[in-house]
Amino acid sequence: MSDSRTAQPLQLPAPDATREWVEARTREGLDGVRALVEELRTSPPADALGVLRQWDEVTLRLSNVAAVGSLLSNVHPLEDVRTTCEQAEVAVDKLATELRQDRALYDVFAALDPAGLDAGAARLLDKTLRDFTRAGVDRDDATRARLTEINERLTTLGQDFSRNIRDDVRTVRVAPERLAGLPQDWLDAHPAGDDGLVGITTDYPDAVPARMFAHDPEVRRDVTVAFQSRGYPQNEPLLNEMFALRHELATLVGYADWASYDAEVKMIKEGPAIPAFIDRIADAAAEPARRDLDVLLARFRQDVPDADALTAADASYYEELVRKEQLDVDAQLVRTYFDFTRVRQGLLDVTGRLFGVRYEQVDVPVWHEDVAVYDVFALDATAPLGRIYLDLHPREGKYKHAAQFTLADGVAGRQLAEGVLVCNFSRGLMEHDHVVTLFHEFGHLVHHVLGGGQEWTRFSGVATEWDFVEAPSQMLEEWAWDPEILGSFATNAAGEPIPADLVERMRTADDFGKGYQARTQMFYAAVSYWFHTDRPADLTSAMVALQEKYAPFPWIEGTHFFASFGHLGGYSSAYYTYMWSLVIAKDLFSAFDPANLFDPEVAGRYRDRVLAPGGSKDAADLVADFLGRPYTFDAYAAWLAR
Repeated sequence: MSDSRTAQPLQLPAPDATREWVEARTREGLDGVRALVEELRTSPPADALGVLRQWDEVTLRLSNVAAVGSLLSNVHPLEDVRTTCEQAEVAVDKLATELRQDRALYDVFAALDPAGLDAGAARLLDKTLRDFTRAGVDRDDATRARLTEINERLTTLGQDFSRNIRDDVRTVRVAPERLAGLPQDWLDAHPAGDDGLVGITTDYPDAVPARMFAHDPEVRRDVTVAFQSRGYPQNEPLLNEMFALRHELATLVGYADWASYDAEVKMIKEGPAIPAFIDRIADAAAEPARRDLDVLLARFRQDVPDADALTAADASYYEELVRKEQLDVDAQLVRTYFDFTRVRQGLLDVTGRLFGVRYEQVDVPVWHEDVAVYDVFALDATAPLGRIYLDLHPREGKYKHAAQFTLADGVAGRQLAEGVLVCNFSRGLMEHDHVVTLFHEFGHLVHHVLGGGQEWTRFSGVATEWDFVEAPSQMLEEWAWDPEILGSFATNAAGEPIPADLVERMRTADDFGKGYQARTQMFYAAVSYWFHTDRPADLTSAMVALQEKYAPFPWIEGTHFFASFGHLGGYSSAYYTYMWSLVIAKDLFSAFDPANLFDPEVAGRYRDRVLAPGGSKDAADLVADFLGRPYTFDAYAAWLAR
């Protein structure tokens, strides 16, 4: 793999100088956009390619302001910086909406002659024209004005919704003697306070072990209820307004509903195809779900003889018991092999070998001392492909989940791809689930960097249809399950590698419950879809009805999971995409030989045909280029059934 990216990485300011830097970057970036757009309106280049190049510069400058705003509003330790970055996001969204509804600007593009454009430029022109029409550029003045109001309000609602989730960290306080079952390192990190009680927060490193390991069922229930109550009640009216405005926007530009509007630009294409897909997966998962739920319930009844069901408050705990007692996998033993520092290095070693890259750590200004920074190089290159930032531990005011954020889109010869992994992992021992999550999220990061050599900003990095973007990350999870690969970095305190037979049992144990986990995902997808199409007044009642139809575990009274379901903001009606892309991921992985996951021919073909093209082709074509055929449901169905 060779690459000619020669641009220099972005130089970030010191944390206490960030607010002024963001303000200046936003002002200069948006002023530059306005000047370029005015030229396009009044004296555009004479040829189509020249117009597209100037528009791409507009896109890049908007992206640069938006990316910094989105990232730092979620990770910066200073609240005034986060607020400034949120304001930058609002300003970008407002200007982008204005541009998409600018009839004079649209007329410039509509008049272009595509003859002579290469495939990439023609693709860009086609998508740009579609952006204009989806934004309502061809509607009357009053409609365009209303669309502007809606978009501005939706930006604010999305930020408020996310902030409420991020800031609503709840704490359950319990007596130390009620924490029997929790790992010793967790207990050591959670001493009792002045009141003699231990605080368990709803942040993942606290809540996940408490729900998995605490013997006391009331502790598990209290933590689960707190976790599933975050963002409530403050987010319910925000969501109701969000759903109503999205529906209004979609209908104003000629679509039946928001889901239909949103689906048009995805692989699935049509809104009504979403519930059909949800039901297809739910039906395929029904028998595997029933099989494993019977096992889970039987084990639960050993402790609660008259139980007819268990809830999410007990599910993780009893899954662990089944895995330990029946499948011979002790999660607390497993985690002794996954020291965070060794896992992080192992991740870099594995992905470097797989994708033919190397990582060199660099010492540069960052927003927090936890952040580690690496330049990414092709093995035979001296100029970097991109730069990655790893921000992997929880702290106050930081994004609560796991995601890859863009810092800079890569454009060949103009700008280096820079991405940020934002997670919330323990500094000590990790659950293997979290190791898998780390591999998954890193898949987005490497896609962003390897796909960052595009000619056009629009197609840089993870720029494929949104129902495909998870597939490469889901496939990379497979490398976190291979016994030989894990043995290369997963060692216990004595330096002994994790035994291969333990990894095999872990895989069998992980497969336990995949049917009912698929049903859970379809419950989430149904909430995502039907909340947008039905727009129910009472979100809790609607959620409960969908839970009864799809989910394996009944509703816990008093919980309101939707209020902290952050994907209702970004993924809107399209949470189905996680499962849609998993179907494709299983098919992609079928091309690899499980006995040789580093086969350079297959890995190189995957890197070059799926990741490196970014969004320059439709996702279905990228997959077909790699597999040599269109993708199918077969590999997923076989995995689910076994």
